[in-house]
Amino acid sequence: MALVESAQPELGSQAPAFSLPATDGNTYALEDFADKKALLVMFICNHCPYVLAVQDRLVELAEDYADKDLGVLAICSNDPVRYPSDNFEAMKRVAKEKGYPFPYAQDESQEVARAYGAECTPDFFLYDNERKLAYRGRLDDNWKQAEGVERQDLRAAIDALLDGERPTLAQVPSMGCSIKWKY
Repeated sequence: MALVESAQPELGSQAPAFSLPATDGNTYALEDFADKKALLVMFICNHCPYVLAVQDRLVELAEDYADKDLGVLAICSNDPVRYPSDNFEAMKRVAKEKGYPFPYAQDESQEVARAYGAECTPDFFLYDNERKLAYRGRLDDNWKQAEGVERQDLRAAIDALLDGERPTLAQVPSMGCSIKWKY
């Protein structure tokens, strides 16, 4: 497990288009979230200890904003051949077991991860209503223990956007396992 941090954000960049199959049987595209004031795109996977440590917090976050104007999409871009625990069948199983309240899509070609500049799992990209990047940073200040969290960075950024403001807090990079790129 190699620790990787997300790159410094290119705030204001446009969200790249995508069309990806998800574990719920649907295919999701960027325009499917056009009616939402903000869009959170999360690059996660099934086996990374950093994702496993925050998985329940991601579910809780999505549930807390379910009746708000936030679209949420999780994407797994890991090589499903070298990492079978991240293949589509395993994704379906995890989404069901954890009760993911958001679509969990597979980026088997890894083109979407490359277009977004995703580097680690988890990696968070929060876009405003014009789909310009407003936040790229960590979930919170304690990836290991939910009970030790003192600052919820991603929630603060979401709240700012939903209130019609720009996130103002310092954007601390997310950290986790590297995306498992194909050779």
